[in-house]
Amino acid sequence: MRTPFTLRFLQNLPRAGWVALAVFALLAWVLVPLAHLALPEGHPLHMSGYVLNLSGKILCYMTVAVAMDLIWGYAGILSLGHGLFFALGGYAFGMYLMRQIGRDGSYGADLPDFMVFLDWKELPWHWTGSDSFLWAVFLTMALPGLVAFVFGYFAFRSRIKGVYFSIITQALTYASMLLFFRNETGFGGNNGFTDFKRVLGFDITSADTRVVLFGLSAALLMGSIVLGRVLIGSRFGRVLTAIRDAESRVMFIGYNPLHYKLFIWTLSAVLCGLAGALYVSQVGIINPKEMSPANSIEIAVWVAVGGRGTLVGAVLGAGIVNLAKSVFTVTVPQYWPFFLGGLFIVVTLFLPHGVVGLWRQLRRRRGGAPRDEATSENSVIPAVSEAAAS
Repeated sequence: MRTPFTLRFLQNLPRAGWVALAVFALLAWVLVPLAHLALPEGHPLHMSGYVLNLSGKILCYMTVAVAMDLIWGYAGILSLGHGLFFALGGYAFGMYLMRQIGRDGSYGADLPDFMVFLDWKELPWHWTGSDSFLWAVFLTMALPGLVAFVFGYFAFRSRIKGVYFSIITQALTYASMLLFFRNETGFGGNNGFTDFKRVLGFDITSADTRVVLFGLSAALLMGSIVLGRVLIGSRFGRVLTAIRDAESRVMFIGYNPLHYKLFIWTLSAVLCGLAGALYVSQVGIINPKEMSPANSIEIAVWVAVGGRGTLVGAVLGAGIVNLAKSVFTVTVPQYWPFFLGGLFIVVTLFLPHGVVGLWRQLRRRRGGAPRDEATSENSVIPAVSEAAAS
């Protein structure tokens, strides 16, 4: 007898996971707004606008880390170009934010300031519909998804994988960065988009708007985690993990890895695009530097530090690295690259399963070994074979 989908949906996340999500939702949607809006600035529990924006930015990074973990931790696809999808989502929504400036720009014109400076007379064709919020939201998901789908289809169909796939993704994001640096592309060149004023008619820098954007970032993160758990806990997830461990054996029993890898790859890009849209709304700027290969490599470092193949590990890794980055870039910014490189070396040599793996080792020593999220080959392949036979 097959288990109803609703019950399977609820069972994919254990009770402790639902409790953690409920606590996080209470913190993000109740306590943080109260700390920012209700408490005066002199109060010790008051959350300043800077801290709120920083927290919202890190939540967006956590969503990107979850998206990376879905393809790297569970599908074995290491991307060194995910910063491209994050930036494309930011640019797609940034176009809408630039149109919302209206005549409040420095030149008082209908066109964005950088177009006036370059003596443009009209909007380029790819800005059509950029004044519509719904079109901007659609473009935020569709543009990264389309680029990922087209690239992934040809790459996976050609069975490019491993280090070769990683190099190609890095080349893709680097080429895109060089393209967006050019003024004639209509994306602001080196400066990108900035000086945003409004979103849906509301002041984008007001306290209420900042709280709403923070809440949406938290909702996107929670939705990504739940969606990831549902997919990984389903038959699709078992096949995906089997492809990661033994792709040839999965093909032998009748599955086509192309469809599974292409779906999770495209979904991961869409999640990055949504995170990029919320990121640009809170940070207030988007430029081609977000596409730099170094940023994409840093995303992989987040997942490695937290523990790939564990969604919570990706979240922890993004939080740990970005909080450390915030401290280092304020106090000793020149030492941050050395710290990041040293951290990655330490994790690679001594913590191959990241922070979550270390925690599980400590739990095992105390006699309470938890079940690994990332299923091993010996257990996944028979399960997939049984499902195919049935």
